Amino acid sequence: MSEEQLASLLPEYLAMSQAFPYLQAGSQRDLIFDAMNQNRDLARDIEMTSVVANFICWDETGGYGQILRGGKAALPDILVTDKFHSNLLRKDASQLLGRPIRPNYSATTKRYLHSLYAGLSSKDPLVRCAYMVAFELHAADMIQSLWTTLVRTFKARPNDLEYFRSHVGGEDPAEKYHGEMTSRLIGELVPADRNDRFLSEFDRAYRLSLQWCRDLVPIASVHGDDQSEIEHCGRCHCGSVKFYVQAPRELSAVRCNCSICQMSGFVHLLVPGNKLRIESGEEFLTEYQFNKNIARHTFCRVCGVKPFYRPRSNPAGFSVNIRCLDNRTIERITMSEFDGKHWEQAFRSMHQDLESCNEHTTLE
Repeated sequence: MSEEQLASLLPEYLAMSQAFPYLQAGSQRDLIFDAMNQNRDLARDIEMTSVVANFICWDETGGYGQILRGGKAALPDILVTDKFHSNLLRKDASQLLGRPIRPNYSATTKRYLHSLYAGLSSKDPLVRCAYMVAFELHAADMIQSLWTTLVRTFKARPNDLEYFRSHVGGEDPAEKYHGEMTSRLIGELVPADRNDRFLSEFDRAYRLSLQWCRDLVPIASVHGDDQSEIEHCGRCHCGSVKFYVQAPRELSAVRCNCSICQMSGFVHLLVPGNKLRIESGEEFLTEYQFNKNIARHTFCRVCGVKPFYRPRSNPAGFSVNIRCLDNRTIERITMSEFDGKHWEQAFRSMHQDLESCNEHTTLE
C-alpha cells in the first residue's frame, strides 16, 4: 500500500481501536437489565463473558499494563489516558504521517461497529462467545499485518511503534492473552452437541471483521469496480442450506407478480453464476419446475424455503431471495417491478426499452 492509502486507512483503524473497549464494556448491559426486569439471578454464562470482557477493557485502557509494571502503587497512573491503547496508536500514526490524526467514524466503520456490538451483546451465550473469540483472533492477524505494512511503507523501525509492539511484538504481547482468555470461553460455554452451530456463528463473526478490513482497503485504484461488491451471507429458514453471494451493499431488487413469486414472497437479486457459493446443505436442496420447465426452482426440503434458483432467462445465473440474506450487510434496497404474469410480453418490452439488456435482469 502507498503512504497515501495508509493515511486514509489509519483514522478508520483508530476509530475502531478507540470505540472497541467501550463497546465491549457495555456489551453486557442489556443482559443485566433483562435479569433485573425478570427479577432473576444472573446466569453463569453472563458472569464469564463479563469478566473476560472486563479484562480486555482493562488491558485496552492501559490499566493491566500499569499494574504489571508498578503494582498497586501504580493505580493513580490509570488516569494517564495517554496509555490507552488507542492513544498509543494515535501517537504511532501521527509520528509516521508527520501530523496529528483523529478517528474517522465513516459509514463503513460505524456499520461494522454496530454489527460487532450486536454480536458481543447477544442474549445467546454461544453467539457472544463466538463474536468475542472471532474478534480477538482476527485482531491478532490484523494488527500484525498492519504493523508489517507500516514498517515497510514508511521504512520505520518496528520497535518504535509502541502500539503494535505491545499488542503482537516481543515475548509477552497483549493479544496473546486476549486470544487465550476468549478462547477459553469455548470450553465453558459451548457444549459438544452445539459445536457446529458455534463454528457457524464464529465464521459469521470472523467474516464481519474481515469484510470491514476489505472495505477499508482502497482497492478501487487497483481493481476498478471490485470494491463495490462485498460478500453477503444467506441461509434457508432452518439453516440447513447456507451460501454466500457477491453483490454491492446497495442492492437492486426485483419484485415479480407471477404465481410462484406471489405465493412464496420471493424478492429477486439477480447475479451471475460465479457470484454465488454454496457453503453447506446442497444435499438438502430439492428441485421444482413448472410451465415451460426451464427455470429450476430449488427449495430446502427441510423447511421449504427457496433461498435461490436458476431463472428461466439465464439458467447459468442465479436469482437470490433477498429475504434470505443477512440484512446487517445490506445498506439499501432499490425495488423494481416485473410483470411475471405476462412473462413473454414483459421480456420483449424490457429488450425494447433497453438498448443493451443485461442477460441477468429477467425472471421466470
